[in-house]
Amino acid sequence: MAPKQVTRNQLAGAARAALGGGRRLEAIERLTGGTRKGVYRLTMDDSTTAIAYLWEDSENYWPTTEHDGDLADPFSPGFGLDLFEAAHARLEALGLRVLEIHLVDRDRTHYPADLAIVEDMPGGALMDLRNRDPHAAAPTMTRLAESLAVMRGHRAPSFGKVALIDGGGTSRYASCERAALAFALRCLAEATARDHRIADARDQLEERLRQLTAAVRPRAEYSVVHGELGPDHVMVDRNGHPVMIDIEDLMYFDVEWEHVFLRLRHTDSQYQQLAADGLDEDRLALYKLTQHLSLTAGPLRLLDGDFPDREFMRGIAEHHLNEALAMAPAT
Repeated sequence: MAPKQVTRNQLAGAARAALGGGRRLEAIERLTGGTRKGVYRLTMDDSTTAIAYLWEDSENYWPTTEHDGDLADPFSPGFGLDLFEAAHARLEALGLRVLEIHLVDRDRTHYPADLAIVEDMPGGALMDLRNRDPHAAAPTMTRLAESLAVMRGHRAPSFGKVALIDGGGTSRYASCERAALAFALRCLAEATARDHRIADARDQLEERLRQLTAAVRPRAEYSVVHGELGPDHVMVDRNGHPVMIDIEDLMYFDVEWEHVFLRLRHTDSQYQQLAADGLDEDRLALYKLTQHLSLTAGPLRLLDGDFPDREFMRGIAEHHLNEALAMAPAT
């Protein structure tokens, strides 16, 4: 559904509790880009700024599915304060730069939904910095590669959402590749229902998914994976350090899942700054087709609702639809 209009008065108490010091909330601005939570910049009367995250249904553009809220499924949509806090704690424990949290309100003392107020990043998004001044962005890219190496080097006892595994739970699937196959088949079914070209190639795509899954050799090493680490999901602090945002889907998984997405969202030269050695080509192939199907089905499902930037979302779906069809075996 479309987000409601959040007013300054609704967040004034939360801003005062988070930032204090006699400050008063002067203005709020809804930031674009978020699809599952509301993201608002808070500006105080002394020009201090912070970011408010609101997890409520009215801020979530995505139509509901039967998989929502299923922590045992690594690919269920990440939504909520609990997932954010678990992911934040894991990244902080790894020694990575994370957003400072000024306020967490799960009791709804200040607002009728889960709320967090975090630091604002004056450097903006890495994507904007890179477009504006690639030379200035180079040190941040180097530090991002170092952060990815730290995440890659961590070993978890099992795979799944960080909130689930760190809480002592287990995934419902036997392996990362089996979880990915189940997700890919779900995306294939959703895309089939919305586009005749996918429907026409459904059997070939399913056959290819099963072939790719069967080729993957067993492994029991699980790293920390963001999963959607495009340059718009990396902010830059005052000292040029990268800070990951939209971390609710953080999970322990095959590192190849991360690198497929990195390759999708960066040019070849940009990706080379973030590349890792020793990646499994069979896993890369399976996860590449899975992500193309996800990035076809997801945008098409988002367009079932009232997401505003519809042409942009159609463009994403069209690109990945064609990429997925290119991976289908010839009839």
